[in-house]
Amino acid sequence: MTVLRIGNASGFYGDRFDAVREMLTGGELDVLTGDYLAELTMLILGRDRLKDPSAGYARTFLRQLEDCLGLAHDRRVRIVANAGGLNPAGLADAVRQLADRLGIPVRVAHVEGDDRTADHPGSLTAHAYLGGFGIAACLREGADVVVTGRVTDAALVTGPAAAHFGWGPGEYDRLAGAVVAGHVLECGTQATGGNYAFFRETSLRGGGLGGEGLRDGGLRDGGLREGRRDLRRPGFPLAEIHADGSSVITKHPGTGGFVDVGTVTAQLLYETGPARYAGPDVTARLDAVRLTQDGPDRVRIDGVRGEAPPPTLKVGRTRLGGFRNEVVFVLTGLDIEAKAELVREQMTEALATSRPGEVRWDLVRTDRPDADTEETASALLRLVVRDPQQALVGRALSGAAVELALASYPGFHVLAPPGKGSPYGIFEASYVPQDAVAHVAVLDDGRRVPVPPAADTLVLEEVPEPPLPQPPPPGPVRCAPLGLVAGARSGDKGGNANVGVWVRTDDAWRWLVHELTTDRFRQLIPESHGLTVTRHALPGLRALNFVVEGLLGDGVAAQHRFDPQAKALGEWLRSRHLDIPEALL
Repeated sequence: MTVLRIGNASGFYGDRFDAVREMLTGGELDVLTGDYLAELTMLILGRDRLKDPSAGYARTFLRQLEDCLGLAHDRRVRIVANAGGLNPAGLADAVRQLADRLGIPVRVAHVEGDDRTADHPGSLTAHAYLGGFGIAACLREGADVVVTGRVTDAALVTGPAAAHFGWGPGEYDRLAGAVVAGHVLECGTQATGGNYAFFRETSLRGGGLGGEGLRDGGLRDGGLREGRRDLRRPGFPLAEIHADGSSVITKHPGTGGFVDVGTVTAQLLYETGPARYAGPDVTARLDAVRLTQDGPDRVRIDGVRGEAPPPTLKVGRTRLGGFRNEVVFVLTGLDIEAKAELVREQMTEALATSRPGEVRWDLVRTDRPDADTEETASALLRLVVRDPQQALVGRALSGAAVELALASYPGFHVLAPPGKGSPYGIFEASYVPQDAVAHVAVLDDGRRVPVPPAADTLVLEEVPEPPLPQPPPPGPVRCAPLGLVAGARSGDKGGNANVGVWVRTDDAWRWLVHELTTDRFRQLIPESHGLTVTRHALPGLRALNFVVEGLLGDGVAAQHRFDPQAKALGEWLRSRHLDIPEALL
């Protein structure tokens, strides 16, 4: 077999349940993967395990297999998923019991060694990000289903590719190519038009690097469902992996959504940072990636270069940070600022006795003058409190807020009464030497196959800024939203936010790379003032990747801000106005 077809059926714990069946019945496939883990998921699974030591894995995966394991066996499709979470051995046993009950003869293996919780007292979970060679060992020994705990998302692709093509640990360019393909697949339908900045475009050339598509003035209402670009239910992606590590990203025929250079670019930028994209098996050079439209719904990825991986593995740790509570006051009509000031003073006095450790107020001006509905005449004042002691954020807050019902600003009401307070989590990252982790493939017959750490490593260094094109010549400009010419996708890594911004023509790139500096970014995103903002240029993708350190506080589980995962930060940036050359509009 010269091509290995690897599909994805899950981008997170809670993704579309029917995706496994859709991928198994929709077309040719050799391996079906599922990504169920994220920083927040590890915290959720950790709390599950506190209640039940036998838990700690994604139970949805078992229900999906109950529906589709026989189908996968009949079609000879192997299944690789990180649904094992904190308990891959427990999930492997559960899959075997399920297969026995259904009468399906499958071999189930799992990967372990990622659990470092015992080395981190006070942590709810602590897991090293393993690479793909444990998965490869399981598949080489004939496993039909492989479940893992914490591996890198891309390992779900690099493992099957290494097993199929016989790649060894030093074949960095090939491994890097598979890492890039795996990164595109890992978030499911984000590669096939989901969450895509230019989702309204209906031009068949609209998302490619060479096509301008349709401007706002030329969009048609039917764009969400016209032809093959039906975005109501995007199909899940698959990668056709070749022996040299190159790949083609595509989807099953007849499924919704679309695959073009734009959708792949967006996903490549998602939750990445510098040009060196480090992993346990290889460091992939994102500045070497070439994307080419290879036909309808087909994008070729090649040119990827790889380097030896770093000498350490990342360890993601979660712990309970304390308790939080919130109340949202609705301020309607006139005197919004004065109403906000009054209730702030009242609540501050009421909380003076309990004095929770952290108190945060945010006034969101959703109101507008002379509004024709009460809702659009209202602003929202959000109060969030945190403290290690639940009592200081529970009754102390709810009682103080409720007692103001007849004694505060005119029109007083809240969106919902505050509760007793809920625990919140904190995510932290640390690093351990590669040889400190006992990476093991556990086969169906119980044999344990040690997976050696990387023999050659290379300490990560920043890539010097690449040569930049000359700026465009002076000409007329118009103040307009950045999003008229640029796409963006944003996300989180711990407490940091990442915003990838790309354009689709050389002329637009010449403008963007000189206009969107870190200083300009801070002007457009005032929330980043005082934080470290780093810009990484990727000329081959006509893209800039910004990392904003600390924007998300202690990570998504801490719910530090309105959008705790920075999912819409890129769309906020695209909505900001700046002077854009009229030639680009």
